[in-house]
Parts: sequence; structure tokens; C-alpha cells
Amino acid sequence: MKSKNNWGVEHAVFAGATLATVVGAVTGRERLQRVAKPLIAPALAARVLRRRADTDPADVALLLAGLTAATVGDVFMIDPDDDARLVRGASSFAVMQVGYSALLLRRGARPTVPALLPRLAGWAGAAALLRGRAKEVAGPLTAYGALLGTTSTLSADPSLAPGADVVANVAVPGTDRRSWLGVGGMLFTASDGLIVVRRLFIRGERARAAAEGAILASYAAAQLLLVEGMLALGRRRITGRA
Repeated sequence: MKSKNNWGVEHAVFAGATLATVVGAVTGRERLQRVAKPLIAPALAARVLRRRADTDPADVALLLAGLTAATVGDVFMIDPDDDARLVRGASSFAVMQVGYSALLLRRGARPTVPALLPRLAGWAGAAALLRGRAKEVAGPLTAYGALLGTTSTLSADPSLAPGADVVANVAVPGTDRRSWLGVGGMLFTASDGLIVVRRLFIRGERARAAAEGAILASYAAAQLLLVEGMLALGRRRITGRA
């Protein structure tokens, strides 16, 4: 029997779309991004559909809803310097974060103090910076940050990956894909935090393009780790490695 952990054609599409999107951002080729970026989340949705037979139906629904919202958000945020599109993108990703948090909660994730405190501090700091330097987007981005922080905090619960090594209260990624969740949440937080840094502090075309490439690469990696981890959580029959 083939392992359910095998990489499939959808992962190849995901990797190709991610690479093309990052290259498009760094080199300023918006047309390339318009073709490639909207394929990132759908490739992961294809993975969810391929695994639906051995995944809890409610988890499948939450993942597909979240990835659909992420696709909409990706399209809005192809131009990262358009504040109106940035806000619409954040609103779409807020829907995704709600779905991800709901799945994690129903799988037993709970906030831990070591995970909550640094995320709360980071959220408060980002909110203060946005209020002081970008009032036009401060409200929606601060609200989105709270939802992102919820997902990130829940994904860091080490009890989601029993048996995994834990360092600084975060599971160390291993063969059990449930152990990928904590790092996935951290990468998502770092990616979106860099959006704020880019928006407020980074000047110069090359530096902004490089930052956008880093944002997209870390975002895609976070999505992969979170989706694979949540699929493992929702598997109906876990035998051996998840």
C-alpha cells in the first residue's frame, strides 16, 4: 500500500507555483505572479481532496474553505503596495484563519502561556506601529493580526504531536506531520510580520522586492506545513506515522 505521506503531483504544482511567484516578486514580473500565485492554495486544496477518504469530513470542509479564502487573498495581494487590495487580502485571509483555528480547536489544541505571550506582545507592537505610521490600514490589519495570532498560538500546542521532540515549547518537525504545525504557525506569523515591516520601514525598489520574495516564500512554506499537519490531525485512522 502506498504511504499517505507520499508527495504527489499537487505538491509539484505547489512547488512550481511558489518558485514562479517568488521569482516574479523579486524580479518585478507581475504577469508571472498573476499566473502562478493563484495556484499555490488550490494545489494544497487538491491535496486535501485527494486525502478526503481518510480525513474527517468537517476537517476537509474547513481546510477547503480556508484555502478558497487564501486563494482570494493571494489574488488581492499580488500588488503589495496597493493599500485597498492589502486590506481586502487581509479580510480574505481572516476567513482562512478562522477556519484553521476552528479545526485546531476541534482537534484539541489549546493556547499555552509560552506560545501566547510572545504573540500577544508582537501583535500589540505591530498594532501600535500601524496606528502611528499607517492609520489608513491599522484597523483591519490589527483585527487580522489577532486572528493570525490565534491560529499561530493554537498550532504551537505541543500536545497536538504526542511523542515529538519539543524545544522552547514547540514541537520539532519530524516524520509525524502533526509536528509540523508549530513551525508552520511561526512561519505564517513571521511572513505577515514582514508585511508590516515592508509597509512601514523598507524603502528602495530592490529591498522591497527582496522583502516581498521572503514574504511569499515563508508564506508558502507555512501553508504547506499547516495543511499537511492539519490533514494528519484529521486522519480517521492513524496507524504508525501520521
